[in-house]
Amino acid sequence: MRSYRSLVLAIPLAMASAQGSAETITFGSLPPGPLPAQFTSARTGGGATGTWAVVMDASAEGDRALAQLSQDKTDYRFPLAIYMPVVLGDVEVAIRFRAVSGAVDRAAGIAVRLRDADNYYVARANALEHNVRFYRVLNGRREELRGAMVKVSSSNWHTLTLHAEGNRFQVSFDGKQLIDVRDGSISAPGRVALWTKADSVTHFDWLEIKPILPGAKP
Repeated sequence: MRSYRSLVLAIPLAMASAQGSAETITFGSLPPGPLPAQFTSARTGGGATGTWAVVMDASAEGDRALAQLSQDKTDYRFPLAIYMPVVLGDVEVAIRFRAVSGAVDRAAGIAVRLRDADNYYVARANALEHNVRFYRVLNGRREELRGAMVKVSSSNWHTLTLHAEGNRFQVSFDGKQLIDVRDGSISAPGRVALWTKADSVTHFDWLEIKPILPGAKP
């Protein structure tokens, strides 16, 4: 983990201005196996590191998904699969996910402006609590900024979208905007990551990353 953090902090933030095209990361063309090379595993909090793998899933597009499989029940434990190729500040990120199991939690999330495993914003949906929440994580401490109650069914596919532009953050679930909040704690560009909590076993079908260019209409 120490070497990973050093790598993140050493990457020039000028990369962000050069990454102006949208991309969608899918897993259907990959054989079942370890976390793809474009991702790095990390963890906020305690407990075991995440176990990320490409798995067979007949309900996913392409019959495969990226899954977090560890069932460590440590409550303050947040596995991350960090997408390494991009560093962005203003960005819209969407995922398609399904919460497979979990007794402590059954969650899926999107982290943005991630500088290391202890500093980022995250939007997450929870199929046990039936809510969507938006947090900031500073020095490993998670603080809720806004939340909304919504039915999040287990085992079914859902979409979660986080729009981060300046100090404004908007979160949508299954195409409906639920959260609109402002915060200026983290303004510098950072990475995008998939996120889970505690013993959540979660499948991710795809990850869509759209840079928000200056002057673009919302």
